[in-house]
This record gives sequence, structure tokens and C-alpha cells, in this order.
Amino acid sequence: MFSPEIETAKREDIRALQLERLKKIVAYAYERVPMYRQRFDAIGLKPEHIRTLADIRHIPYTTKDDLRDHYPYGMFAVPMKKIIRLHASSGTTGKPVVNGYTRKDLDDWSTCIARILTMAGATDEDIFHVAFGYGLFTGGFGLHYGVEKLGATVVPVSSGNTERQIMLMKDFGATALIATPSYAMYLAETAKKLGVLGDLKIRLVCMGAEASTAEMHEALRQLLGAFPTENYGLTEVGGPGVAGECREKAGMHINEDMFYPEIVNIEQNKVLGEGELGEMVITTLTKEGMPVLRYRTKDITSITYEPCKCGRTTARMSRVVGRTDDMLIIRGVNVFPSQIESVLMAMPELGKTYEIVVDRKNYMDILEVHVEVGDANLLTDYSKLEALVEKVRHNLRVVLQLDVKVKLVEPFSIRRAEGKVKRVTDLRGKNA
Repeated sequence: MFSPEIETAKREDIRALQLERLKKIVAYAYERVPMYRQRFDAIGLKPEHIRTLADIRHIPYTTKDDLRDHYPYGMFAVPMKKIIRLHASSGTTGKPVVNGYTRKDLDDWSTCIARILTMAGATDEDIFHVAFGYGLFTGGFGLHYGVEKLGATVVPVSSGNTERQIMLMKDFGATALIATPSYAMYLAETAKKLGVLGDLKIRLVCMGAEASTAEMHEALRQLLGAFPTENYGLTEVGGPGVAGECREKAGMHINEDMFYPEIVNIEQNKVLGEGELGEMVITTLTKEGMPVLRYRTKDITSITYEPCKCGRTTARMSRVVGRTDDMLIIRGVNVFPSQIESVLMAMPELGKTYEIVVDRKNYMDILEVHVEVGDANLLTDYSKLEALVEKVRHNLRVVLQLDVKVKLVEPFSIRRAEGKVKRVTDLRGKNA
């Protein structure tokens, strides 16, 4: 363990530390961030009213729109001379969300990353190939400095030029890969296609930036022969490192001394109990540059406080099953892309790349899934192809309770992404 004093602490000690830090960060944000002071004053809330962890429910939520409305520096709690780095979200519309970091923030961030890498099984003897993009995106630099904090070797390749990536992994003897799940899969597929998969020494794949399923992890493990783990974080609260998987793969351990998590039913404004599925809401407990109180992540997950078999006692969040803003409503049925991926990844006849297209015809929503076949020869055998299409449709129908159109396509015919992959294209309203 990287920080055993925290990672194995008693629940009551974790709670006591969180309460101490929550009181401080609330007072700090109230004093230094005008938006929070205005929000508190509007409802008659004072920092001293936060006496217990349960009192956090009195604090209004912070949303992405709040952060964008105060672009670029309106949420900062320190003067710019104390901000030594800026990062920003990779949103495609509107102004990005900007986050500012003090020197202490960067050190805390690196510690969080070093912890999750250690959870995954990394040591200071590993050579990390970082295929995240470097720049305003938090992933590249976040993981980079976490690897250095761990004491391991970092190869800052960044994204792009897949064949060169594979050459460098082979030549430099990389033992760990950092990438999005989709790009990790693409790297493995390309290495296999080039006939050099067996020359790679990758034993660990640390993934983030986009959601993935257990089935995707297993497919990657079988293809690459490496142990895949997932980490969780978002730019709005500082970047990756909020939580990460250990070798037990029984949820992602939350860095509870740095972040206070809640699972909330937003419609009922109700904090949910252990094991209940709802929206993750995060409060930063130590962030100096830009403290964030009760940030609505829109990620749907649950939390357990049961100690893990790995020996860690920190709370664990389940894999994110979807986002409140990514959920598709098809003819009245709620559909999450992760449900579709779980079905496809469990079928060995299929490839590992797919896309989802939603359209509306004659006032009816149409859900169509395009997925690559594992063997191109299948496309020339009509009877086998038709049978496989029906099998995929059946399996999707069982899970989704919805009829889905299925189109099987050639291997490597669906566009790959080196960063976050865009799985869903919603054409409703665009073809009218």
C-alpha cells in the first residue's frame, strides 16, 4: 500500500478526519469563493452550521453550469500567483470547465494517483507507457506525475501514431499501459495485426477517462494477457485519482481523505444508503486552488463501506453504469450504453468495437447497433451471418427489453479513437 495509515484506517477514524476537513473546506470556500458565499447567504446557511457529516445535505449542489458560468477563474479560492497549473475539460460545446492547482494540490493529486496505481499492482520497478493525451486534459499529466510519485519509470508518449506507440512499448520494455479502454483495446488489436503482440511485456493496464464494463476488461485481458484496472475521476474535482480498483476488482477504492462522496437521488433530494444506486456527488476536502462543494457528477453508481479482501478499509464505489445525461430513452425505455456493451463483449463471435445509432422514423425511435465481427469470413456466409444477427438481437432484447436493429460489419471498419471514444450518435431531430 502507498498510504497504509489512510487506506487501512478504522471507519470511525476516516469519518472523524472527513468531518474535520469538511468543516475547514466549507469555511474556506465561503470565505474565498464569491459564488459559495452568495449561495450560502441566500438560504441563511453559515459554515458553523456544518457540525456533522450529515449536515452536508444543507449545502446546495454545484453543477457543471455553475463552473462554466464563472469561466475562467471565478471559482478560484487563491490569487493567480499561487496557481501553478491550469487544466480544463474536453467538452465539445460551450466554454470548458477550468481547474486551477496550487503546489499542494498537485502533490495531493500525485499521491492519489500513486495510491491507485499501487492498488492495481504497480511497483517502482514498472515502466509506464502513458498513451493519454498531454495538455489541458487532466489524464496525461495526472497519471504522469502519479507514476513519478510512485517511483516508477514514465514514458510520456501521449496519444497518436498507433504503430509508433507499439514500437516504443516493445523497444522500451513497457510493463504497464495507461490509456482509455477503447484505445487500449485498439493498441492490442493493432499489435496482434502486426504480429508483435507476443513481443510486448505489458502486465498491467490502467484505464480511465471513459466508462468500461467488466466484459471489456476480460476481453482486453484475454487479448493482451495483462491485468486491467479502472480508475475514476473528473476535471471538475481535480482529475483522475478520486478512486481506483485493487487486485480484487470488487469496486474502486475512494481516496476518502481527499474526497467526500455521496450517492444521491436528485429528484427526491435524498442521500441514499450503502449499496443503493444513484448519482455520485463529490466534495473536495483538501483542494486549495478550486474547492468544490457537492459537485453533481451525473455518474450513476453505488458505494459500499465493507472492508475489502485486499485489506483496505476505504469506501468502494461500483463501476459507473451510466450517466444521467448519457441515458437514452427509447420508446419509453431507459437504455444505458454500458448495457449494450456488456451484451456484445460477452459474445466471442463479435469484435470489440461497436457504435450505437439512434434515429426517429415515422415518430418512432429506432435503436441500431453496429458491431464488428471477429472473423471477416463470416460476412460471406449469409446463413451464419443471419443467425448471428438474430442471436445478437435476442441477447440485447433480453437485457434491454427492447427490440434493436443489428448491423454486423467488417473488422477494423468502425473508426477508432485515440482519446475518449464516442459510442453514441443520436440523430433524432437532425434528420427531420
